[in-house]
Amino acid sequence: MEEILVQFPNLTPLQINQFTKLYDLYQDWNAKINVISRKDIDELYTKHILHSLGIAKIMEFKPNADVMDVGTGGGFPAIPLAILFPETNFYAIDVIAKKIKVVNEIATALQLKNIKAEQKRAELVTEKFDFIVSRAVTNMPDFVTWVKGKTKKQSVHDLENGILYLKGGDLSEELKDFPKATLYNLSDFFTDDFFETKKVVHLPLKFKG
Repeated sequence: MEEILVQFPNLTPLQINQFTKLYDLYQDWNAKINVISRKDIDELYTKHILHSLGIAKIMEFKPNADVMDVGTGGGFPAIPLAILFPETNFYAIDVIAKKIKVVNEIATALQLKNIKAEQKRAELVTEKFDFIVSRAVTNMPDFVTWVKGKTKKQSVHDLENGILYLKGGDLSEELKDFPKATLYNLSDFFTDDFFETKKVVHLPLKFKG
């Protein structure tokens, strides 16, 4: 939690309270429904919350922007981003119903009004978004197939509308067919060894009407 306060010094008392509550909420829910590996729960703030907030080091979402989190699992990156950007609309989806239950229960406990979570496949979503975020649910070629045609035409942020993808390791092979992809190293922002190979990939997506 201390690192979040260092990295994001302008948090309101409400946001600090919400981030602080996440640990007990996830401990409680993880005992009922395993959404985070047992070994990772003790490192929740580094491996899940701070990692999710890596996207915020690249992109400051604007009020009323629409962001979809595909394969949200237990709510990452959607819940930490929804706390950080309370005026941005987040839509979190996953194919596993019990994970969506956890997301909804935690959002309710935190009184987060700007996040909606549903059990749904990305291919079945018909709305359009400014950005589509995710944490390494699949390789980029397959992910693009899932979400193409789901971005808004008008870009209002510093980066073009498209994908913001959290992933680690050597991505050169996976991204070889995506020359417009830009990689941002999270080790430039966070000092923990966990982030040594972690990246945010920005891939613009063309609007399809």
